[in-house]
Amino acid sequence: MPKEYVHPDMLVSTQWVADHLNDPQVVIGESDEDPLLYEVGHVPAAVKLDWYTDLQDTVRRDFVDRHQFEELLSKRGIANSTTLVLYGDRNNWFACYALWICKMYGHGDVRIMNGGRQKWIDEGRPLVKDVPQRTPTQYRAHEANLRIRAFREQVMEHIRRPGTALVDVRSSQEYTGELLHMPNYPQEGALRGGHIPGAANIPWATAANPDGTFKTAEELDKLYGDRGITSDKDIIAYCRIGERSSHTWFVLTYLLGYANVRNYDGSWTEWGNLVNAPVEKIYQPK
Repeated sequence: MPKEYVHPDMLVSTQWVADHLNDPQVVIGESDEDPLLYEVGHVPAAVKLDWYTDLQDTVRRDFVDRHQFEELLSKRGIANSTTLVLYGDRNNWFACYALWICKMYGHGDVRIMNGGRQKWIDEGRPLVKDVPQRTPTQYRAHEANLRIRAFREQVMEHIRRPGTALVDVRSSQEYTGELLHMPNYPQEGALRGGHIPGAANIPWATAANPDGTFKTAEELDKLYGDRGITSDKDIIAYCRIGERSSHTWFVLTYLLGYANVRNYDGSWTEWGNLVNAPVEKIYQPK
């Protein structure tokens, strides 16, 4: 029998979303890399969860605190019992980041629309510009679950211990040190290029098909297993600010069922600027 996702309930199809647009127990949320896409048109009744203005603290570098998260979900009409389905552009890149934060604060039922915004559009499904007026709730979040988040001190310890693995999900040019930032994102660079010692480079988007859906469990198992990212290890994923690596965290945690996966959201913009942090660099300019 072909290998199956360990938690297939974490994904819903575009048809499932179409069938539940009027379900009072379901809220659809859009979280995009491009914050203007929602205003261009979105899935009917979907609320906007802007990764930068809604999910990030605007002063300190961190995601919103527990109180801010409660306020956000309450304003969007999301209750603790709500089935929250997230989708977005770029293979659900920031939808997975939003899901990671939701899981950080203990939301019980949160899922990803497989294929995201582009698949919905490619299938000829409707987009609307109307912003839904939902009745506010009194959402109550848990304390942040730090078992799924890694900090720089923990990464330092991680690279010294046996039985661990690091996965760098950035582009190969970032991994080798050729680029100090993600292509076309010079504002989010670092003083030093390269990667954390011992990290395997598996770019985040290699987990997705051309239509934005996730690859099969068998394909994903091979993709990560062949590079030493296996379920028996304590794994930390990172990128530049933790958004691409949240996509990999989702794949490893829910689709492959790995028990010990953390997202280092400080990532390369922190590590590449740390004094005395160990760095490996492959790229040598000609």
